[in-house]
Amino acid sequence: MREFADKLAAKPLSYRRAYLGSLLPNYLKYGNLEKYYEKLTDFNFLMAKIQDPDFGLQALIDDFNLVDGSEALSHPEYNPEKAKALNLIQAVLWMSADILERDKTQLAVQLWGRLVHLKIPEIQAMLEVVKQSYAAPWLRPLTPCFTPPRRGVLRTLNGHTSSVNAVAVTADGKRAISGSYDKTLKVWDLTTGKKQFTLNGHSSSVNAVAVTADGKWAISGSDDNTLKVWDLTTGKVQFTLNGHSSSVNAVAVTADGKWAISGSDDNTLKVWDLTTGKVQFTLNGHSSSVNAVAVTADGKLAISGSIDKTLKVWDLTTRKEQFTLNGHTSSVYAVAVTADGKRAISGSRDDTLKVWDLTTRKEQFTLKGHTSSVYAVAVTADGKRAISGSYDKTLKVWDLTTRKEQFNLKDHSNSVYAVAVTADGKRAISGSDDNTLKVWDLTTGKEQFTLNGHSSLVYAVAVTADGKRAISGSIDNTLKVWDLTTGKEQFILKGHRSSVYAVAVTADGKRAISGSRDDTLKVWDLETGEKLFTLTGHRDSVNAVAITTDGKRAISGSRDYTLKVWDLETENELFTLTGHRDSVIAVAVTADGKRVISGSRDNTLKVWDLEIRRGLLAFIWRNPIAPRQLFTLTGDSKSVIAVAITTDGKWAISGSDDKTLKVWDLVTGKEEFILEGHSDSLNAVAITPDGKRVIFGSDDTLKVWDLSSGNVLASFKGESPIASCAIAPDGVTIVAGDRSGQVYFLRLEGMEELT
Repeated sequence: MREFADKLAAKPLSYRRAYLGSLLPNYLKYGNLEKYYEKLTDFNFLMAKIQDPDFGLQALIDDFNLVDGSEALSHPEYNPEKAKALNLIQAVLWMSADILERDKTQLAVQLWGRLVHLKIPEIQAMLEVVKQSYAAPWLRPLTPCFTPPRRGVLRTLNGHTSSVNAVAVTADGKRAISGSYDKTLKVWDLTTGKKQFTLNGHSSSVNAVAVTADGKWAISGSDDNTLKVWDLTTGKVQFTLNGHSSSVNAVAVTADGKWAISGSDDNTLKVWDLTTGKVQFTLNGHSSSVNAVAVTADGKLAISGSIDKTLKVWDLTTRKEQFTLNGHTSSVYAVAVTADGKRAISGSRDDTLKVWDLTTRKEQFTLKGHTSSVYAVAVTADGKRAISGSYDKTLKVWDLTTRKEQFNLKDHSNSVYAVAVTADGKRAISGSDDNTLKVWDLTTGKEQFTLNGHSSLVYAVAVTADGKRAISGSIDNTLKVWDLTTGKEQFILKGHRSSVYAVAVTADGKRAISGSRDDTLKVWDLETGEKLFTLTGHRDSVNAVAITTDGKRAISGSRDYTLKVWDLETENELFTLTGHRDSVIAVAVTADGKRVISGSRDNTLKVWDLEIRRGLLAFIWRNPIAPRQLFTLTGDSKSVIAVAITTDGKWAISGSDDKTLKVWDLVTGKEEFILEGHSDSLNAVAITPDGKRVIFGSDDTLKVWDLSSGNVLASFKGESPIASCAIAPDGVTIVAGDRSGQVYFLRLEGMEELT
């Protein structure tokens, strides 16, 4: 199908415009709505349009807007079910826009990963066409593995180089303005997801931003003790507001755009005249830093939150404090006020939100659910929902009528510091310590699908020799056993007291061995899910584990700089291997069980002779002689994170923090060649049973390499960085885990084209 797009690109512009552009409105104009439905479920058309330089992704997204227009809704051929299918496909395009802008070949993966669970004929027919006719190799999700449409991220905005601390959205919902620790503000077009321009001028972190109701000006507050007023038409500074003696943490603007109210580490709020740039007056009363401020729609009241655990309500007419709201047990970081001015919602370091009645001056109720500090809160224009952002990396949407959590938004990989909501209440924009902004769909939709996975980072995955089951280990202290045919969870293995860093499975598929941050290894019965026994001896975290083919021995690598060889029959430690000068992160064993290769944070790999020799001394001491180190493989400039060995034992492939894959000859101990192409650190490696291909997972993507040509055959971009991967004996089924806890089940399709 990519070949079709390439052929179309070679055609004259007039031909491409006729095929890709003007026909869609004409289908409605001339009464052929059925043709419109058919066109937008044609994968050839979708792929060709996003790849065409004169059209692209946004033009394709705009095509789908016609389906809900009045002309379509009143058309006799209007079909609600087909319209629903188009809306879902459009939502996928929105949600995966940041990925597709960088790699358009990911369209098939995104459609499969987000829509495969839907029993809609038009969608299933489109996916089947993709599966049957996609010529080039690609990684097809076997189960739903991405956030489904209408239940999560619409778009990710990348551009800041550090934490996004603040965000505001214009009243028309078309633009967002973000402030960052990188000292800049950025203005974003929320329709296209593109950055319009960058606002430079602050000399330190930008902590707060507000925008006037007419969308013409933005006001920012910074650690440089100033506020700046920006013209959003020109991107220029109008003027700088000086007066605070410490960092400016918060800013709000009155509905008429005449005043700005700022809160500072100097314990005060200041009210500014945006016409003159002068301080109108200062509000004193907090005993510690002012972190948050909001203003009522009528411009009469300001509400502030402080490290002193209180909120204060200020009368901007009399310039005096009206009253104090007490109830939080720790710092107040965020505050929002409903459009009718009757209620305020605050977020605190005590992990809660509180809803306050500004008429009675009392707390109405507390919202509990976050597991860490609440840094941000916004409220919809109708006053019915609040959206909060937390240090726990999530956003939560709260129904203020039922006082319940509506749903949880998980996609940021770090703390959420800022949130804003569009006037229509349909979208939220969040800013995070992961340097990104995300645009969220707040409509709940009818499709409520729960993705399988762990609650946190998946450090390790392994597959049984029969290819029927996969085992994953996570930072959530558990292992999960999966049916590799269906992608369904079979059962959970619980027993470790801390993160599970490593997992391996015996050749007969009956037992799994896990290594943990709790310094132990545990041996599990995969038939019953029971723990068989625990191996103790390491003095620090167990980072890696491998098992010999005969299932008799396990080899573990630890943060204590050592490897240990364990007898799985007697449940005893046989030997300790010393030589690394830093934590051992990766371990692999040859198929014949004679050699072990270890990778370490000391930037080296070591090859060990695992054969147990029973000489005269061994007979006298009644113990076998310990394995010996054969040689050290040097060449990596950073930590060796992952290692795998080909089935014939001739080559080892290592992945490093220096973003390279290195192929080593285990006979000569020499580096054979380097595979380069990842833009971030490599976290995991697996080799197909035939030794022809290698799969690497990294912070940027999962890639399948052809070892003979050194070319990338296929790639897969998850919703979070890939942390682990394994391959089934069939050589085409891949299991991967990411930093969010998601487990992906993938199939390498299109390999017959290469044979």
